[in-house]
Amino acid sequence: MEKLIHIITKEVAKGFTACGYEETYGTVTVSNRPDLCQYQCNGSMSAAKQYKKAPIAIANEVVDSIKNNPLFDKIEAVAPGFININVSCSVLTAYMKEMADDARLGCDLTTEKKTIVVDYGGANVAKPLHVGHMRPAVIGESIKRIYKFMGHEVIGDAHLGDWGLPMGLIIVYLKEKEPALPYFDEGFQGEYPAEAPFTISELEMIYPEASKRSKSDEAFLQEAQDAVFKLQNGHRGYYALWQHIINVSVADIKRLYDDLNVYFELWKKESDARPYIPDMVQYMKDEGYAHISEGALVVDVKEDTDTKEMPPCMILKSNGATLYDTTDLATIVERVKLFNPDQIIYVVDKRQELYFERIFRCSRKTKLVDSHVELDFLGFGTMNGKDGKPFKTRDGGIMRLDDLIGNVNEEVYKKIMSNREMGEEEARDIAKKVGLAALKYGDLSNQATKDYVFDVDRFTSFEGNTGPYILYTMVRIKSILAKYKEANQEPVLNAFLDGTGEYGKSEIELMLSAVRFNDMMEHAADEMAPHKICQYIFDLANALNTFYHENKIIAEENKEKQKEWISMIQLVLRIFELCIEILAIEAPEKM
Repeated sequence: MEKLIHIITKEVAKGFTACGYEETYGTVTVSNRPDLCQYQCNGSMSAAKQYKKAPIAIANEVVDSIKNNPLFDKIEAVAPGFININVSCSVLTAYMKEMADDARLGCDLTTEKKTIVVDYGGANVAKPLHVGHMRPAVIGESIKRIYKFMGHEVIGDAHLGDWGLPMGLIIVYLKEKEPALPYFDEGFQGEYPAEAPFTISELEMIYPEASKRSKSDEAFLQEAQDAVFKLQNGHRGYYALWQHIINVSVADIKRLYDDLNVYFELWKKESDARPYIPDMVQYMKDEGYAHISEGALVVDVKEDTDTKEMPPCMILKSNGATLYDTTDLATIVERVKLFNPDQIIYVVDKRQELYFERIFRCSRKTKLVDSHVELDFLGFGTMNGKDGKPFKTRDGGIMRLDDLIGNVNEEVYKKIMSNREMGEEEARDIAKKVGLAALKYGDLSNQATKDYVFDVDRFTSFEGNTGPYILYTMVRIKSILAKYKEANQEPVLNAFLDGTGEYGKSEIELMLSAVRFNDMMEHAADEMAPHKICQYIFDLANALNTFYHENKIIAEENKEKQKEWISMIQLVLRIFELCIEILAIEAPEKM
């Protein structure tokens, strides 16, 4: 379904060409002065220089040539050369009827379907998920869903960290504490126990203690590094112990991601790239891409135009051990082999930008990916406390993600119980959905690359640009539709009128908001920008609530007009439902 703004642009462009000007000057945008007009064209300002005419003269010519077009309710030239446009209500109602008849609400599938891998989540095994893991999870999930909705083949990969120093620290710590375990008996030949020698709670205590000790005990650190080397080279006992770490951790990680409505198509791990490393390293050597520098095998990625330091990619350490560079490059090899992607998107802390720039350069220089493959880094900002610093607990520690979710749910529960009378179980269920919306919308409504302040009071408010406000608006629509159905004993209809009657300002504003859905979705996809969806549904919610307060929908005596209003808000509800599904948010039936 063609976007309305494109339809308007084509008609204005015809006006420019009819007057002897290039059609490119006819581009139309949503007005930045909605108090003056709905849409605007500034092309006359640009055309003035080329055609050596006053902008207002060009604008007047164009307007005179198309002013009788039934598309426009009003079109006028305004000094110094703007063209202000209002579209007719008949166009808006016809467009909304066409949207309502379409399962995708007028948003076309892409004509250039791509296979896209989205690397997001950022979890490490043996460590509890904390607040820092929320942003990549919710941003990555929404980007994946945006691209899927647009018709691409999208694969979300958790890409768990499971192959570095943390594994060595845990192994050495356990070896000291429980040396009798069979994993440390070099002569053990039997089957290792099926049951892990630790619970998730114990595992989450082991790593911080081991990590803290490694910072002051060089011998302990060296032993851990040696353990990593042995693990990576197939030490049987260490490998079995590592498998226990994976199994126990992943079960807990999945539980928390489930709580966030975050789901991965792939649960690949850093270690899954291990089989691809030997051939990749040999290839880099044979083709002359890699060379020895201070005992290590590296690939230079610095370019002559660089004005900042650009270290080489280190493929192997001097002792032959692999690094993050190695496994990330091998993961690209794996993804190319398994999926042949057209695009790989990494949703990672923006402070890792230089690292990924090196990885991308190395991938291209060594031809691990074809030139057509897009490698994109979406760096996200930090979630900060009210003091402007990274969000912490009251005692200064890093808050666990499940604690954050629980705190937000509890805050929403208190607000629900203070204003409503309902049972405990029902209130808790609603609080869980609304709390998740508060948390995720509070994050996603900010541009991903920017830092933001986490304010639980603001995020859980039922007013303003918040998740609860969006859900409350949806519940309001559901209530109206239910009352209409009960009173009329008939299904809600797609009963838009021809647009020739009288339409109030709030009614027109609601229609204008609704018809911009497909244009917004295209921009959100092009720019990897979930915040554009949030801004859109906030504007739509404001338009709906203004319309609701100014019109008595259920009490309206003109039944034809009432049916149109019902059709209108039903379409708006479908837009909301689709948008929050893409944001991985659920709406309750009542609040």
